Amino acid sequence: MNTTTATEIVLPGRVDPSGLLVTQRELPAPGPGRALVRVDASGVSFAEQQMRRGKYYDQPPFPFVPGYDLVGTVIAADDATLIGQRVAALTKTGGWSSHVDLDAADLIPVPDSVTAADAETFVVNGITAWQMLHRVAGVRPGATILVHGANGGVGSTLVQLARAAGIHVIGTASARHADAVAALGATWIDYRGDVPQQVRAIAPHGVDAVFDHVGGPGIADSFGLLADGGTLVSYGTAATKNDEGDSRLPVLKLLARLLWWNTLPNKRSAHFYNLWAGKRNLTRFRARIAEDLAQVFALAAAGTLTAQVAARIPLTDAARAMELAESGTVTGKVVLVSA
Repeated sequence: MNTTTATEIVLPGRVDPSGLLVTQRELPAPGPGRALVRVDASGVSFAEQQMRRGKYYDQPPFPFVPGYDLVGTVIAADDATLIGQRVAALTKTGGWSSHVDLDAADLIPVPDSVTAADAETFVVNGITAWQMLHRVAGVRPGATILVHGANGGVGSTLVQLARAAGIHVIGTASARHADAVAALGATWIDYRGDVPQQVRAIAPHGVDAVFDHVGGPGIADSFGLLADGGTLVSYGTAATKNDEGDSRLPVLKLLARLLWWNTLPNKRSAHFYNLWAGKRNLTRFRARIAEDLAQVFALAAAGTLTAQVAARIPLTDAARAMELAESGTVTGKVVLVSA
């Protein structure tokens, strides 16, 4: 093959979802160590929502193609044995395209029994949830944890992984998502109410871990709800998503607060989870990502995890997908699929 015409969704600047552009670009045949992947599914995560606002911590300059992760099929590769394989990849950007040229070393096999859309919900969400639960917090069976946003992409995956590991879960969400959160196996509480009071009624001595993507002033409540020996894992600053000014400032303030808490003799710890930490050692980073995602995919293939697909929307209708993902009305992840 010589070239492939790729349909791409371009984020031209700080625009409303309707400002996303549908463009086309010619991709050459993949070079040494590369693979051309036909994208079957890509997701709309909080990262893209922040990028649209120019608020993601280290996003590239506009214009660019968003898309944090993808699932697809290899259609051309320097290594012919890869052709036809179903794969997943973390991309950070570039996934919102019909075809993507990737480093073959970044491709992770996808089980045949898991559909592309279902697998897509477990790529960045599954890696994030697995690593926070098992690598960062090291939560043990029988423990009790608090998951903020238990209806979201990461939150719903985290609840299921915790329940599969024999961990009790308290999950925050709005009342409209109470039944969905309960169906995942968590004890629902209303995030619009007094969260500390509701948690204490269930776990009077505190919880063993809190997973908080919200940040802002409420992060102090999350830390305060920890039992002795408990761990706070912060992984976002959603509370400041509409704040004006430098997008790095809320993150830096949060990091400073977590570091300060770790200096106190209070038998509790606080961490900020960054999916891309450790990438300087690329070989080890890739091995860890592949190992953790393989664990998540195995649970999905076995039926232990159920994909939470909020909607399947064609790639070329990415504007509608973004609007739906930002509406706060869905459980799980909005997935862009090939036409």
